[in-house]
Amino acid sequence: MNFNEYQQATSQTAKYPPNQALEYLSLGISSEAGEVAGKMKKWIRDGDSKMTREEWVQAMSSEIGDVLWYAARLADELGLDLSHIAQENMDKLLDRKAR
Repeated sequence: MNFNEYQQATSQTAKYPPNQALEYLSLGISSEAGEVAGKMKKWIRDGDSKMTREEWVQAMSSEIGDVLWYAARLADELGLDLSHIAQENMDKLLDRKAR
């Protein structure tokens, strides 16, 4: 599945007030990014005493997936193409690295 296919597929699971879509999605992506940070914090604190590295990686994958869902929905609501956003971002970063 590529970014555009994923972006289209997210519409099947989108449930939020249409008149507050941008606000809802912006808050959601922030919240999910916070969950990624929280899992990292707990890994630093607990190491493998609470879960194995494999379990932790799977938990991180799930949270990163949630961030991706919100990013895809936000892009869609703004009329943007996720693949285009990814390409523009890579171009920007490569240009920055070259400088």
